[in-house]
Amino acid sequence: MPFMELHARSLWLLTEPLHAVCYFDDGCRALGKDLGLKGFWMGYFASRTAPLGAVEPAAATAVLGVFAPGMVARALPAAWSVVSPAHALDERGSRAAHALRAIDPELERTAAGLLPPLRTIVDEAPAVARPLFAANRALCDHADPVERLWQLATTVREFRGDAHLAVLADEGLDGCEALVLAAASGRVPRDTMRQDRGWSEEEWAAAADRLRARGLVDAQGEATDHGRRERERIEVATDRLAARLLRPLPETAAEELLHTLEPLVRRLLAADVLPFPNPIGLPHLDDPAPGGGDPADR
Repeated sequence: MPFMELHARSLWLLTEPLHAVCYFDDGCRALGKDLGLKGFWMGYFASRTAPLGAVEPAAATAVLGVFAPGMVARALPAAWSVVSPAHALDERGSRAAHALRAIDPELERTAAGLLPPLRTIVDEAPAVARPLFAANRALCDHADPVERLWQLATTVREFRGDAHLAVLADEGLDGCEALVLAAASGRVPRDTMRQDRGWSEEEWAAAADRLRARGLVDAQGEATDHGRRERERIEVATDRLAARLLRPLPETAAEELLHTLEPLVRRLLAADVLPFPNPIGLPHLDDPAPGGGDPADR
């Protein structure tokens, strides 16, 4: 695998955990309820899409890619009658920063070395056809260095996510099909993924039937050899598109960024905030064959 594409996958492995505290830390998970919304998922859709403004459900469904339209429509636009996008964003960032500081009290000092290269790759990346990336990039000027670090990691994450959805679309996979194939390949938990993304049993079964007709899953719902090759091909294509992020950095600077991120992420993972397995498809750092950028992200 070319240098930049290999490092693009490593960049995902070392920034996704920073971002993901906003889904798994107890204080972050309480955001929706604390804002007067109806639980975690309403808070999730409000805070995840808030960089785009008071977005309507059809646009949010398209941008997020893998959630059932009805699940999104139960949260939006109703959430905007309770909380403004700006307030949701303030709470999202401050809670994430609080969670990271609780895990690593020395993080502010570490952030000093991480912020310049992350800011460089974010500033230099193209925004065309990358809506969540572009919307999040506009939020990277927080005065608090830990909150700024979290927002930059989030922006990097959304760049890869936008790219991943583009690959899925190019491969002719809709959101439900992408999840069924990811679960059939063992990349995400099969027993909870359907409900977590709001798909009915009938919709899930119909997606499996469509994948079976393409030779991607077998009669038992397991990925075929062809399906596993297709799934890895999708990941490699995602790596190729996400590698654009690292282009502004010299090879030594890219390696230094990853080297600085790794001990921070290992401390975060050691705190057991993120579960394994998890619905974002994030493997342990020491997994010998990690996937990357699965669309089944929270």
